[in-house]
Amino acid sequence: MERDSGPEGVRRALGRLLEAVLASRGQANAVFDVLAVLQSEDHEETQEAVRACSRLFGALLERGELFVGSLPSEDAVMAGSQGATRKYKVWMRHRYRSCLNRLQELLVHPSFEVKELALSTLMKFVQLEGARPLEKPKWDGYYLFPRQLFKAVVEGLLSPEDDCSLLLARFREYLEHDDIRYHTMQAATDTVGRVTDRHPEVPLTFWNNAFTLLSSVSLPSQERGISSFYVKHGELPRTWKVVHLKEHRKAFQGMWLGFLKHKLPLSLYKKVLVIMHDSILPHLAQPSLMIDFLTRAYDVGGAISLLALNGLFILIHQHNLEYPDFYRKLYGLLDPSVFHVKYRARFFHLADLFLSSSHLPAYLVAAFAKRLSRLALTAPPEALLMVLPFICNLLRRHPACRVLVHRPLGHELDADPYDPEEEDPAKSRALESSLWELQALQQHYHPEVSQAASVINQALSVPEVSIAPLLELTAFEVFERDLKKKGQGSVPLEFIPARGLLGRQDDFCAQHFTLS
Repeated sequence: MERDSGPEGVRRALGRLLEAVLASRGQANAVFDVLAVLQSEDHEETQEAVRACSRLFGALLERGELFVGSLPSEDAVMAGSQGATRKYKVWMRHRYRSCLNRLQELLVHPSFEVKELALSTLMKFVQLEGARPLEKPKWDGYYLFPRQLFKAVVEGLLSPEDDCSLLLARFREYLEHDDIRYHTMQAATDTVGRVTDRHPEVPLTFWNNAFTLLSSVSLPSQERGISSFYVKHGELPRTWKVVHLKEHRKAFQGMWLGFLKHKLPLSLYKKVLVIMHDSILPHLAQPSLMIDFLTRAYDVGGAISLLALNGLFILIHQHNLEYPDFYRKLYGLLDPSVFHVKYRARFFHLADLFLSSSHLPAYLVAAFAKRLSRLALTAPPEALLMVLPFICNLLRRHPACRVLVHRPLGHELDADPYDPEEEDPAKSRALESSLWELQALQQHYHPEVSQAASVINQALSVPEVSIAPLLELTAFEVFERDLKKKGQGSVPLEFIPARGLLGRQDDFCAQHFTLS
């Protein structure tokens, strides 16, 4: 191919080749020159070649000049006695397949502009193939979606070696279409299964790419919301699975279960659990299938257990999950680190919900109140301003636990019977103890903390104190609030009024010096 130097020269040369191929079948060999530029290492030349292939094969698809059906071997057709038209269509279909293979390789190109252009070109071909299938329909009215081509696109996005997060953000726009979303879930399920079977140890990059794609899938809440299709068709048959929300839920469930059954990195477990309660569970066909995953995560401990609480809360309250040791595990999560973790607000919000039932035994509520009181001795002020009302709310809900702050013979206790090392709240003897920690916190250096701890000195009010505004309180907010407080006039710093520089009689300087 003769061309001038630079991108402009490449563009003009490709334009001439494109016009020649589309004008005459006798110039079909010029396609090889176009595909050769597609292999260029220059980013701008590659982009020009991608645009040329998009126009060329897009026009051929619309004209119907590509072979339709199971693609035969190129050598066998060229050597056979078939007509020239059939040979041309088979030959051009093979060139089209070579173009698709190269575009799939470009999805992991170092240049994002090249990757983005390759993705948009492949999706254009998906749309054109869907409208003008290159496969023969099995029966009249049978809907054809280019599954193989689209599966290749998803495989390119789920690369085991390259971070495709930016490209997946661009692909998210296509997920707004119901047919693309449905086939993405199916293709992602197959790709995850194939990659995990192929690699004994799956790279972290693949897991991150897979999670980015899976978390981008969001289902509509009602079936009438399924009305946007990327591949345009006339009348859609009701037997087509894509038009039914139930089938979307099944595909969504299979996709997540296929992903979560593998051993994931710890960082991914946290990301999955963060979105589990609002982005995954509400869209599953059978949410109860997540019981095993969530209970295993709850048993791990630490931040993983804190994050698993949200999903377990939904399964317990909405799907009748029975978890015998649930409160024992919840009690075990209360350690000094709970005031410093990133998900503190979420944990205490859910703990407040789980401890809100009036049917809980008094010993259990007393154990939680006592454990929190003990931890409060070393907690930061911003956490104490939330924990102290939390404890008082427990006492308001469960009058039988008020003995912890109104024990007539409390002065006779020579030691605290509470056992902080006991993992079982039923054996901790919390109900035999008292909340002396709250009395100690009345001497706290921060005035708001000491005021909050002094609430137990009077009869507790009937309405509970809402802890919602305090859940995400930070040390910065407490400090800023203190700075904005206005003092009551001037503050005296000397209790004896000064009478001049050497005015006091007992002043050492006044005894030895005089001012003249």
